[in-house]
Amino acid sequence: MSAAQAEKPVVAAFDFDGTLTRRDTLLPFLLHTLGAAAVARHALVLSPTLAGYALGLIDNGVAKERVLVHCLAGMRIDELQQGAERFAALILPGLLRHESLQRLDWHKQQGHRCVVISASLDLYVQPWAIKAGFDDVIATHLETREDGHVTGKLSGANCYGIEKVRRLEALLGAREGYSLYAYGDSRGDKELLSSADYPYYRQIPKP
Repeated sequence: MSAAQAEKPVVAAFDFDGTLTRRDTLLPFLLHTLGAAAVARHALVLSPTLAGYALGLIDNGVAKERVLVHCLAGMRIDELQQGAERFAALILPGLLRHESLQRLDWHKQQGHRCVVISASLDLYVQPWAIKAGFDDVIATHLETREDGHVTGKLSGANCYGIEKVRRLEALLGAREGYSLYAYGDSRGDKELLSSADYPYYRQIPKP
């Protein structure tokens, strides 16, 4: 690290699915929230969307919104949030990568600002991340009607790709104002990793 970099604040930005966890977490969340039988019924109806996404024919955000609208539209946000908090407490710990948590601990010991930045839903990422000791949570948010029911649509853009860079800059200011460690595992992290001083793609250094 150069002298100029050493004078800057240091930020560590972690992707969630596949980086802090061993796998995608949306399906486990839907299974926990709706039950296996309901998820199977939804999957059958959504099979053209799922196939199109798998083949690269449908955008990540479009596919996600279709799934969420079909599965969650009409649910009360308070009940959904309660279920998400139970999911964060009971299910997520079994999906985490030990080495990623060690790296998080190292950053906290150095006094670095630690941020989760994820396309996953903030409903469950935020309660887990706050308990884990992250300073900030940037994630995808669901649209909620005035009557307290979710539409299933996304409120704002899906936090994926270049949107991760935009959200981080909105939180922290101009990129040149801080040194950035970034950890990711997929094409959705490409722009974030490209903007980092210390990018780690599918690699978690030992503390």
